Amino acid sequence: MKNLKTDFSRNELIWGKEKQALLKDKVVFVFGLGGVGGYALDALARSGIENFTIVDFDKVSESNLNRQLVALHSTIGEKKTELFKKRLLDINPEIKLCTIFDFYSEKLREKIFKTKPDYVVDAIDTMRSKIDLLVYCKENNIPVITSMGAGNRVNPTQLYIADIKDIENKKCTFSKNVLYQLKKRGIESGITAVCSREPPKVLEKISAVENIKTSDGEEIEFTKITPGSTPFVPAVAGYYMAYFVVNEFLK
Repeated sequence: MKNLKTDFSRNELIWGKEKQALLKDKVVFVFGLGGVGGYALDALARSGIENFTIVDFDKVSESNLNRQLVALHSTIGEKKTELFKKRLLDINPEIKLCTIFDFYSEKLREKIFKTKPDYVVDAIDTMRSKIDLLVYCKENNIPVITSMGAGNRVNPTQLYIADIKDIENKKCTFSKNVLYQLKKRGIESGITAVCSREPPKVLEKISAVENIKTSDGEEIEFTKITPGSTPFVPAVAGYYMAYFVVNEFLK
């Protein structure tokens, strides 16, 4: 495995050897390895980026099987961080990877951001954690792209990329809440988002209070709202995020 070299020649036919070499040294942090974040991470690795920190506290469950990249009957109950570590090193053995199996919180943030990444991919679906991450990135001039349009959607052609000040769909409760919380902290622009013009669709609203214990013993309680999710919208949203990040690097 150590002696294998990944062939990026098809990439190089698009953007050339020099830019392919540039991608190799970029550092990307990916938060959330579900339907969106998993596809974003996979595409970034196949683009030739070789330095990642990946953060997720979840294990594969049966409800992930309809859409998540590493979700198989054979992987149910396994940590998503470890599954992606194995997958990424199988794509490119040269990848240097830091895996953090934990719930993202303010305390964990200090541990993660000991080094400054070139880009952050935010695919977190817990409001408190998402806001903390976006505010931190904005205040510390770390480029970040966030996902705000994959849940309860059917049509991937309605996805688009925009600054948060230009988000069009005001019917999405999640996006509205994120924008409201950011505005309270003085942030109304300067964060890139993948959004959807499609109004959310759901036949039944499911929510539950969950208690998470972090690796340092902190207990976090939050209300988890379970969205409907299709096989195609999260994947396309993840690919949009990866495209945007790579395109920014290639500029």
